[in-house]
Amino acid sequence: MTYESAKAQFADWGVDTEAAIAALTQIPISMHCWQGDDVAGFEARTGTSGGGIQATGNFPGRARTPDELRADLDFAYGLLPGKHRLNLHAMYMDTDETPDRDEIEVRHFQPWLDWSQTSGVDLDFNPTFFAHAKADDNLTLAHPDRGIRDFWIEHGKRSREIAAAFGAAQGNACVNNVWVPDGFKDTPVDRITARRQLEASLNEMLAPEQDPARMRDAVESKLFGIGVEACTVGSHEFYLGYAIRKGTLLCLDMGHFHPTENIADKLSAVALSVDELLLHVSRPMRWDSDHVILQSDDILQMAQELVFSGLLERTRIGLDFFDATISRTAAWVIGTRNMQKALLRALLLPQDALKSAEHRLDHNARFIMTEELKDLPFGVVWAEVCARHDMPVGRALMAELDAYQASVAARG
Repeated sequence: MTYESAKAQFADWGVDTEAAIAALTQIPISMHCWQGDDVAGFEARTGTSGGGIQATGNFPGRARTPDELRADLDFAYGLLPGKHRLNLHAMYMDTDETPDRDEIEVRHFQPWLDWSQTSGVDLDFNPTFFAHAKADDNLTLAHPDRGIRDFWIEHGKRSREIAAAFGAAQGNACVNNVWVPDGFKDTPVDRITARRQLEASLNEMLAPEQDPARMRDAVESKLFGIGVEACTVGSHEFYLGYAIRKGTLLCLDMGHFHPTENIADKLSAVALSVDELLLHVSRPMRWDSDHVILQSDDILQMAQELVFSGLLERTRIGLDFFDATISRTAAWVIGTRNMQKALLRALLLPQDALKSAEHRLDHNARFIMTEELKDLPFGVVWAEVCARHDMPVGRALMAELDAYQASVAARG
């Protein structure tokens, strides 16, 4: 089928494919650096792998240095239509120095900033509150030891300064997302003290004023983690309240909720109370297992909710998956493209007609339309998007991904 015939089919439903394509290419997706090296980072000081974060598998080709990681990123971005971002973690510093987490400065990330300016890929940032000796108790900002809390508060402050420097250099706000692994393996008897300590630490960490045009704070919850099965201090309820009170972005990670919870359903609910949202898009096959995202019902529903609720302008879309059993660059490309495809499918739906049927309580019409619309040639429109950016699809894409993997397989 040609694009022109597909365009006519969508037009029959009142959908302008050109408008959908134009809208899609304006939606940046913040691709995560940690898929490329299995969440290892490049610190000279190394700690434990705490926080319940683990990549499984030993497929060849893992990036071992910042230069290898940036080369892999350049390849992946070259296969993604539109202009996108990079989500960088603090433990990915690129420096000959050996600063501890409470000593990091923007100069320790200068090669990343240089690469950003050259590649045109803007940066987001994350302080790293795991994989460190001072996180071995699975407590950081909520730790009962004031000295350990101070260490992590300083790390958070410095991360915000680095993010603000990134934002100043790129001319738009760098989102600085805070996730901490704090919690208890067995049932605690004093949850509120830990939560008060977390709140006080966050308040102190976020107290230094930063220009919101350069840096925006986000806070991220979790249901539980390995080693903190009984209680996570920073629960969804904790951070929802905190984001409302403090005006931060609220980060919703698709892997951080009960498997039966629907993140698409949460978007419009929390959007009534917080100004901006951050998404970490993942696929929790078994809770927070962070598989590469598919065009699954969860992803399609989330994308449709963003479009139909008018939340695209208020939502930063980031990715969070890691799989060491497959080509890491292929995982980036396929996962990010699937996020784009989900958004395109939502943009190609007759929104007004579907909403009209629902508003007049004609659930029969809504049901028929939603099923019939699944047969429209969405893939043909996606192929047109890629063709306009001179990027391959299908077997040609497979060939490029395989060729690049072959070129890096000797890394071991």
